[in-house]
Amino acid sequence: MPADPTRPGRTGDPRTETPVQRANRNFGELLQELRVTQTGVQILFAFLLTLAFTPRFPDLDRVQRVTYVVALCLSVLAAALFTAPAAIHRYLFHQGVKSDIVRVSSRLTELGLGVLCLALSGSVLLAVDVAVGRTGGLVAGGATLLVCAALWVVLPWHVQRVVAAREATDRTGPPAGTDDGGEPS
Repeated sequence: MPADPTRPGRTGDPRTETPVQRANRNFGELLQELRVTQTGVQILFAFLLTLAFTPRFPDLDRVQRVTYVVALCLSVLAAALFTAPAAIHRYLFHQGVKSDIVRVSSRLTELGLGVLCLALSGSVLLAVDVAVGRTGGLVAGGATLLVCAALWVVLPWHVQRVVAAREATDRTGPPAGTDDGGEPS
């Protein structure tokens, strides 16, 4: 297979594009990802904002209030990290630095996902703590943290390893004693 010009050493992608075209495509893809995450962050933030104005809020204990404030602040930080790429793009528009914008925006998005993971976990901890008790809240918050970490970090890492192994096999051929599909003969 021809090498992927967008990623040195990668195979299977026949795209031929200039660095500017690649940067534009990558930024467009990043913006699509941000549209999905930003909606969720906005809903979470709105939910958390309204909690302080509910009749039951004054009954929260100190731990629940701290959890609330931390989750609220984390959701604000996640929203800021997810909107920063648009601000950076707007500020640097037409200055010929799109690949720099993509690199910085990608890093901000990665940080935003980490902060969002913590905000979601804290929100679930608070809600379940209030609904069923502290132990349930801790378990649910911890489970949320683990699920987000598994889906957002471990799964992509695993897929990356599988793809790298497949590409290594494509370059060197299947291991001895296997058929063309890499399965034992």
